[in-house]
Amino acid sequence: MKKSFRQILEGKHLEDLTSAWASTEASEEFEPLPPGEYLARIVSGGLFEAQTGTRGYKLTFRILEGEHEGRQVWHDIWLTPPAMGMAKRDLGKLGITDPAQLNEPLKPGFRCKVKVVLRREDDGTEYNRVRRFEVVGIDDVADDLFPPKPMTDDPDETEASHAPTEPTEPSLPGVVSEVAHGIA
Repeated sequence: MKKSFRQILEGKHLEDLTSAWASTEASEEFEPLPPGEYLARIVSGGLFEAQTGTRGYKLTFRILEGEHEGRQVWHDIWLTPPAMGMAKRDLGKLGITDPAQLNEPLKPGFRCKVKVVLRREDDGTEYNRVRRFEVVGIDDVADDLFPPKPMTDDPDETEASHAPTEPTEPSLPGVVSEVAHGIA
């Protein structure tokens, strides 16, 4: 039998919720990020299936600095024959060189330079799209006090930002150092 609202939030929990509800203003809707390049960390990556049935690998990037610190953008890597060249290019940047690796957890801490563009649907709806990304370093996130949560079904969900920890030298082929790009 399904529990009622009062059964789930008994006593102190109900009081806390009621108090927080009364003292909190509703958040404004997020507008798309302005187009440009951002320093971001990949906070999750995993397989997904679009509503159309097309399979892909979704990366979630969290902006690390500036006015939009903490905001997230997503990059879909389509796993279809026509998109396979682009999929291999992008997944290769993350050290994924074999389809069997797609089922393994993504190594944490990839810091990237992300090119974000703004797209508009026919109905006028605007959204962000990651045009490209470049891995510029790998952060040690083992001591991260607020590790990212697993990817959710809601791409609009945001989480608190994480300050980058001291970078380590990249250990993947083709990953360039922070110093070479003036990111350090």
